[in-house]
Amino acid sequence: MNDLSLPHVSDVAIIGAGPYGLSLAAHLAATPLTFRIFGKPMQSWQDHMPRGMKLKSEGFASSLYDPASSYPLSRYCHENNLPYADVGSPVPLETFVAYGQEFQRRLVSQLEPTDITSLGRSVNGFTLTTASGETLEARTVVLAVGIAHFPYIPPSLADIPPQYISHTFDHSDLSAFNGRKVAVLGAGASAIDTAALLADAGADVTILTRRPRIAFHTQGSEPRPLLERLKYPRSGLGVGWKSWLCSNFPLLFHSLPLKLRIRAVERHLGPAPGWFVREKVEGRIPIHFNTTLQTVTTENNQLQLAFTGGTLPVDHIIAGTGFRPSISRLKFLEPSLLSAIKTVEDAPILSRSFESSVPNLYFIGLASAFDFGPLTRFACGAEFTAKHLTRHLAR
Repeated sequence: MNDLSLPHVSDVAIIGAGPYGLSLAAHLAATPLTFRIFGKPMQSWQDHMPRGMKLKSEGFASSLYDPASSYPLSRYCHENNLPYADVGSPVPLETFVAYGQEFQRRLVSQLEPTDITSLGRSVNGFTLTTASGETLEARTVVLAVGIAHFPYIPPSLADIPPQYISHTFDHSDLSAFNGRKVAVLGAGASAIDTAALLADAGADVTILTRRPRIAFHTQGSEPRPLLERLKYPRSGLGVGWKSWLCSNFPLLFHSLPLKLRIRAVERHLGPAPGWFVREKVEGRIPIHFNTTLQTVTTENNQLQLAFTGGTLPVDHIIAGTGFRPSISRLKFLEPSLLSAIKTVEDAPILSRSFESSVPNLYFIGLASAFDFGPLTRFACGAEFTAKHLTRHLAR
């Protein structure tokens, strides 16, 4: 079992306490390795997702993971008399956050709810400084920082004054937009969820997207006929053989040429909101398809948007333009350490064991997607990651 005496030099330090960090910690707790884990449990989900949203992933693919699979989401919902189905019943954000926090209390009680403000190399491996001022060392560091550092706003929007533009990640409470005109950019889950909830909050919302349509998911159901299951196998990433292969063979994905991996991550599982949001958007919120912003000007404390096919005055833009791993945005990395990490498109290049070019420095979650595929962009990828990395570290 893990040593709870908080050693000055630990075998492993985990930075991040979302699904990946917590799942890895639950696995390491079953090994002789000493470890410490830092972060506020489920912080990105609790503080940066709009209240009232529902998860796009199915119930069976929305758990956190311990070695015995003893505490899945289904058990939490059963214990708390909450509705649950493996397939076809979307999981409310509030349920997922509360479940993750309970998982932490039961299985990762040693979590230290503080941030790491500095990470650099030392004689023993790495030196970490916490927000509370403690300095400690670890032989191995695993960065499980999730999406918190990686909201992406296209360079074409960089010149818009910051008071007029934000990212979906910046908002959990949308009530401040009541009565305001808001343009939401994008056609993915974060953009469409935010637009629907903005309308619920009394905002005057318009959606602008470059795409010709919004590719809403289809509601899943079980059981399915055998032929359908053979033609379209179900996995944590959805139905279809591509998703099934990405879910079940991430190490095979790692063996593919780098350019092919990058293209697969960028193209497979593109922007697609959940089926349950369709009725809150279609016929309710104006949508401009095949649209590219051409100019954005300010006039009388408003933005004037000129785009393909028209113009639109708004008070604010919310960019639902997704997340891209970019380790140069990890400001807690000391410059000498950051410069030693080999990258492609500013994402770390990782070994089959999630190790970067800096020995004993590992990246998991979204930052590992170019190496292990779309699986590690989603919470369900925490199972493979925790098992595989724990086996490697335990050696």
